[in-house]
Amino acid sequence: MADQEAKWYVVHTYSGYENKVAADLMTTAENRNLQDMIVDVKVPTEIVTETVGDKTKEVENKIYPCYVFVKMIYTDETWYVVRNIRGCTGFVGPGSKPVPLTDAEVYRMGVETRSVKVNYSVGDSVRIIDGPLDDFVGVVEEIDADKNYVRVIVSMFGRETPVELELGQAELLEE
Repeated sequence: MADQEAKWYVVHTYSGYENKVAADLMTTAENRNLQDMIVDVKVPTEIVTETVGDKTKEVENKIYPCYVFVKMIYTDETWYVVRNIRGCTGFVGPGSKPVPLTDAEVYRMGVETRSVKVNYSVGDSVRIIDGPLDDFVGVVEEIDADKNYVRVIVSMFGRETPVELELGQAELLEE
């Protein structure tokens, strides 16, 4: 069991119960001494600015309402603990055995972020190393490390075209 690695699973909850399920799950894991089996619980949120009349305020919205992400080592015991949390309706996946998220899904959905070391800056020439524009060369126009993206201007069909990529999809062009 110790050789298993914790993976992210998606749990469906009643509407409005996301934070309660997450808190109860962490408390139950602690009470049952399962912190090494149920490693992390997240409810991904984003801050949005809402304008009502002439007033604006920042509000925290759930990115995936009715869903909680659980990083755990899947066993009968962890399955039982998660399924029996009040407000939880079950795991997302076919049948009774939940399917873990792939690493790509975890990063794309914003459950976890990975840090990428960037060796290029605005104005540098870069080669795109991943995606549909693989092997294209362009010039960095903008970098946003917080949002994990870089805007590169590439020449396509005789035109300068801005392309938004993840930071790890481009590398400094060696002269």
